[in-house]
Amino acid sequence: MRILGINAVFHDPAAALVVDGEVVAAAEEERFSRRKHGKSPVPFAAWELPEQAARWCLDHAGIAPADLDAVGYSYDPGLARHELGGIDEGGWEKLRTLYAQRAPLFLKTALPGLDPGIVRFVRHHVAHAASAALAAPFADCAVLTSDGRGEAESYLAGEYRDGKLEELAHQPLPHSLGLTYESATAHLGFQRSNDEYKVMALASYGTPRFLNTLRERIRPTGDGGFRTEPIDWSEFAPARTAEDELLPEHADLAASVQRAVEDVLLELARWLYDRTGNPNLALAGGTALNCVANTRLHAESPFEHVWVQPAAGDAGTALGAALQLAADFGERATPMRGADLGRGWSDDEIEGWLTRANVRYERPADIAETVAEALAADQVVAWFQGRAEFGPRALGHRSLLAHPGRAENLERLNDVKGREQFRPVAPMVLAERAPEVFGRGPIPSPYMLFVHDVAPHWRERIPAVTHVDGTARIQTVDDDAEPLVARMLRAFEARTGLPTVVNTSLNTAGRPMVDDPRDALECFGSAPVDLLAIGPFAVRRNA
Repeated sequence: MRILGINAVFHDPAAALVVDGEVVAAAEEERFSRRKHGKSPVPFAAWELPEQAARWCLDHAGIAPADLDAVGYSYDPGLARHELGGIDEGGWEKLRTLYAQRAPLFLKTALPGLDPGIVRFVRHHVAHAASAALAAPFADCAVLTSDGRGEAESYLAGEYRDGKLEELAHQPLPHSLGLTYESATAHLGFQRSNDEYKVMALASYGTPRFLNTLRERIRPTGDGGFRTEPIDWSEFAPARTAEDELLPEHADLAASVQRAVEDVLLELARWLYDRTGNPNLALAGGTALNCVANTRLHAESPFEHVWVQPAAGDAGTALGAALQLAADFGERATPMRGADLGRGWSDDEIEGWLTRANVRYERPADIAETVAEALAADQVVAWFQGRAEFGPRALGHRSLLAHPGRAENLERLNDVKGREQFRPVAPMVLAERAPEVFGRGPIPSPYMLFVHDVAPHWRERIPAVTHVDGTARIQTVDDDAEPLVARMLRAFEARTGLPTVVNTSLNTAGRPMVDDPRDALECFGSAPVDLLAIGPFAVRRNA
């Protein structure tokens, strides 16, 4: 069966295509429109529709809209609740419901030839759950999803067996771990709904001295649910704008809310294990992008294995909607083989872009060796290889690379990207070498969704990727899955003795991750990057 999944009219609009249970393509609209998180330029429209992403998924597979068997829309307007109040909570949800009701009409317009009668609504948190459990490397697993809100709830816990979901707990609104974290994010001067990861990074600089008070307002209920009471964050730290200085109490508040949310998630996971006894746990929802919380679940929950959907945010519900419909039709999903589900270009197509751009380029014998030599010489490299990643993490396809042994490269890369200096950058490392350098977190860790302790004797050797708390958010690299990246890592270690390379997303502040060759050339032309490795070609700054 050919099933298209859609997440639309909210942040991170996206499309995904599942054919005979296999994930064939998935992409976020921002990678086409170049508007981060899919923010619409049209007044009052709020968010873009994933028209380009949907068309590309079908074109990639050679499928016409009329050939689709079903379309899954990851929101059920019949279940929506709007009475939270405020444009960010209730108001946009009303708009989202209105557009969801008109989804068949939108899809027919965006995809001429589509039969609107094949559109099916999939509940938001069921789509999250399916995106994790049905794509995970387990036959059966427990599943936990948590975010800001869906139609009328903010959390779902259950178990998938034989492709069928048994729901065991859910949390009705207004109680929401995601909305609580968003509220703290806004109070700390960051962008609500998009910048929660900055709070996670800032937390490492503080101490959770407000934790006891927050535990009274963010607490599990012992029955698989929780309560989040309204919080006046000003009693802990003054409200901040993006231009204001970060004070110690801001870091302490970040540390406190981070720990409070972790504690609740850990109790929910323990409850879920007690109900299921399943050794495997799959996670999705915006909260599952919190690497520190994921690591505590791995280390302290009873589950033996924890797998996180690499596109855990709302973009991933497009994939989940398609996978859930496939399961409803009796198809068994194939586990995801990787996150490189977006656009890619042949060598000839890339060379055509370079020729049209009139830039000097070379085709070395081995681009991996060329990049390793540049990195060993402390150059910053823009790395554009293969198909683009689905989800927010750069995983060796659209990356900025640098030498991890130079402490100043953290500040250097944050300057290149135009972002806050408290933000860490991540290491990529061969899976076989990872246990020597990193501990505590799960290995392999191919999707950069856990934090690991950096071994004490390595911290001074790779200071650029060691966060202030002695951890790193690693990506392990497997030879079979990523042979080119693995070859580059080996070549770099042969020159430096270091088995890791700095990896951060190939973009600058406020812009989506680079997706196509034109994006790569624009980013290379506007940022202080020394070398662009695009396919087998090298473009040097001094050329």
